[in-house]
Amino acid sequence: MSSPTDLRLFERLNAALPQTQCTRCGYPDCAAYAQAMAAGEAAINQCPPGGAEGVRRLSAITGLPALPLNPANGTEGPRALAIIDENWCIGCTLCLKACPTDAIMGSNKMMHTVIEPWCTGCELCIPVCPVDCISLENVTGSRTGWQAWSQQEADMAKARYAGHQARQKKEDGKPTGSTPVAPTASAARPESDPAVVDRKRAVIEAALARARAQRTQE
Repeated sequence: MSSPTDLRLFERLNAALPQTQCTRCGYPDCAAYAQAMAAGEAAINQCPPGGAEGVRRLSAITGLPALPLNPANGTEGPRALAIIDENWCIGCTLCLKACPTDAIMGSNKMMHTVIEPWCTGCELCIPVCPVDCISLENVTGSRTGWQAWSQQEADMAKARYAGHQARQKKEDGKPTGSTPVAPTASAARPESDPAVVDRKRAVIEAALARARAQRTQE
């Protein structure tokens, strides 16, 4: 179990991160990166969204020298906003699951849209889109790192990520209560049902075919 000192260090490091949950640091989220730093397992220069100012903040907390941002993790840049091209969105819902702050609104087979104040520019929705209908728009001009992101926005992103995680756990259908209940065939997650998976795959493939045909005509 971590000591109170380790816990306090983790909390301070986590609070100094921008909470974009972009995973560019090499960890699944900001909290995991903060935990690794607190344990001495990760360097303080692995967060591109925080940039040079973020490294200085982490340096002040840890007492470690402020190193240049590690290029292996990316480069500091302006904050981007995800934009969904409504003409190409097929409503596959893959981006909804990828967004760490639930900043994308939509439903199956319906057009999706981004709720701008909630988007952290993490870019995690880009690679999962099967029709490449999501692009990034620079919304902070020449401002980068913490100049392009406020502590208030970081706090909101952290809270929304906590809500996202809680919702995912609830949707996982994990039994509650003191006595574990073995899952039955009828209680299995829909995502694990081969028939459901096949139907979803068929829907996406059909939508992709329609999108390709439409692009060819244009």
